[in-house]
Amino acid sequence: MTAFGVAEVVESNSSQYKKGDTVVGPTGWSEYAVLKASSLQPAKDLPGGKSKTQYLGALGMTGLTAYFGITEVVSATKDDIVVVSGAAGATGSMVVQIAKKLIGCKKVVGIAGTDDKCRWVEEIGADVCLNYKSSSFVEDLKKATPSPDGFANVYYDNVGGDILDLMLTRMAKGGRIAACGAISAYNTASERTAGLKNWFEVVSMRLNIKGFIVLDFQSKFSKALETFQKALADGKLDLEGSETVVRASFEDVPKTWLKLFDGSNQGKLITQIQ
Repeated sequence: MTAFGVAEVVESNSSQYKKGDTVVGPTGWSEYAVLKASSLQPAKDLPGGKSKTQYLGALGMTGLTAYFGITEVVSATKDDIVVVSGAAGATGSMVVQIAKKLIGCKKVVGIAGTDDKCRWVEEIGADVCLNYKSSSFVEDLKKATPSPDGFANVYYDNVGGDILDLMLTRMAKGGRIAACGAISAYNTASERTAGLKNWFEVVSMRLNIKGFIVLDFQSKFSKALETFQKALADGKLDLEGSETVVRASFEDVPKTWLKLFDGSNQGKLITQIQ
């Protein structure tokens, strides 16, 4: 099964890496892996002694997904009001920070699943974060995106489902939606997945919805990672609380990763094999 990992080189026939080096690459779910040097990246020390596991999340594919989704897919600007679902997740939390701290968007609204997660999302940059499990969520969202001047120009969608359907009614004319994920439906049988009741809003409000995969922007990865490193050094990225690291055996990996669906993780979920 495919997986990226942070690993230590134990033997090497390459001049690029020596025994003891720490690297990031497609290790798979294995204790040992034989890999081409070209498939690896050095896991350099991070400012402030940050854990190198950040290369699997905020400073890796997850952060890149956030970066290209918000900067290129929807081309967010400082004049935009941005709403981010899954805002306490690995991708969403980076979208919040990039939108507010790097782009300087006018307003960033996060959506998460607990009050504690919402507090964290606000700590890392969101102007406000709404708990979608709250009985007042629909009204809270309306207050956060008041009609007409406070409608969202940009929605970064990580969840799909009912929240996407609701957000179609809170978008400004010509609004842009980055379709990144649909975690609300990943464990739902296809025949039980509800359609979007508010789909005509796409027509009446001239909305633009674009799906993407981060590999679409592979040629730009290096420059984006340089941007992250500079932002981290300048104190513009807050990685505190941005990952949930769980020590587990291979046998416990499936149970560990169910945390993605019960909402008990915050930020990037990482398994440290023991």
